[in-house]
Amino acid sequence: MKADSITKQASCADDYDPASLPADTALTRILASISPLQATETTAIRSALGRILAEDITSPINVPTGTNSAMDGYALNSADIPAQGLSELHVAGTAYAGKPWKDRVNRGDCVRIMTGAIMPAGTDTVVMQEHVESEDQIIRIEHTVQPGGNVRQAGEDIATGDIILTRGTEITPADIGLIASLGVPEIRVYRRLKVAFFSTGDELRSIGEKLADGHIYDSNRYTLFGMLQRLGAEIIDMGVVRDDPAALQAAFEEGANQADVLITSGGVSVGEADYVRNILQKVGEVNFWKVAMKPGRPLAFGRIKDCHFFGLPGNPVSVMVTFYQFVQPALRHFMGANVIEPIRFRVVCQSRLKKKTGRVEYQRGILSRNENGELAVRKTGMQGSGILRSMAQANCFIILPMECGQIEPGTEVDVQPFFGLV
Repeated sequence: MKADSITKQASCADDYDPASLPADTALTRILASISPLQATETTAIRSALGRILAEDITSPINVPTGTNSAMDGYALNSADIPAQGLSELHVAGTAYAGKPWKDRVNRGDCVRIMTGAIMPAGTDTVVMQEHVESEDQIIRIEHTVQPGGNVRQAGEDIATGDIILTRGTEITPADIGLIASLGVPEIRVYRRLKVAFFSTGDELRSIGEKLADGHIYDSNRYTLFGMLQRLGAEIIDMGVVRDDPAALQAAFEEGANQADVLITSGGVSVGEADYVRNILQKVGEVNFWKVAMKPGRPLAFGRIKDCHFFGLPGNPVSVMVTFYQFVQPALRHFMGANVIEPIRFRVVCQSRLKKKTGRVEYQRGILSRNENGELAVRKTGMQGSGILRSMAQANCFIILPMECGQIEPGTEVDVQPFFGLV
């Protein structure tokens, strides 16, 4: 039995593990395994923020509904614009938004008009009030007035029959206003995704409980709840499940029976009390369980009957990184969203970043303007997977690819801003 060395297995402390999937391959496999929802429901537009549109929205009207003035000024016939010098016009009346001038405007006359008011018959041009001289009921205009100027044509913004929003759009405040401008009170959206989750570990305690030696407060359920709430999911919090195979199996089966997606945190490593992978193989199927990334290598993905499963690591930062890089795009795809990839761009890094080749790293960074007014990034400090402060202080991920080594200050790196992500 004696030997000069022992045979070691790959661990999460190693930079390269041949059994780990590349991160982009893992995401591709996840998305290929999930089909978008088909079930829909009707919702009032005031309740539609963040929901995913289930059908194209076609405009039933023209916007603007009628040809109207883009300025406060005077509506006139462009034939009355002088070829040279000045011209005088008689002011016949006033047109207001919502109270149009009913009569036809004769040649040599004009009408005082307010922004949004319908253009009176016989007029095709608006000269803004600041560009005229006015005395009593007479105005004087110059030859520089542009024919057809300051007029918004009916249907200029949206014409009847135009598709204004397409299926798969995530509804924003601007979208709600746009839909309201068409007089549409309700829209069809995909139903909310049902997501169940629980934490695993005998050491975990809920907020309000006293901590004994070796115990810690369970922060993962709170971060998961917040991240899922941002996605508009129907959330099922199953609490903490102890490190017991029977209890874990019962929780797996319960979660799978009531949710579209089940998420766990903890228990996916190779410790003696890490049961998740074995139970998943027993009650469902494992697609993969390790990704070449840091933090978050032990990441399990699979199915339990019709329920998709994500087994996230136990360390708090690892939970958030794996959620944003894999779970969130998967859930958005599942919800029927068109766009699931967050923005990335390159900036200069101001910090020295330790890294070895063999896995992609998601370090936490602070994106800001340097002394030259250019965007630059620096790390938040210590980057351990248990240092949740590194996420709280950050406003972006610094993404270092597998082939990348140590980064020196002044090197360009890829960043993924938290804006729109978290």
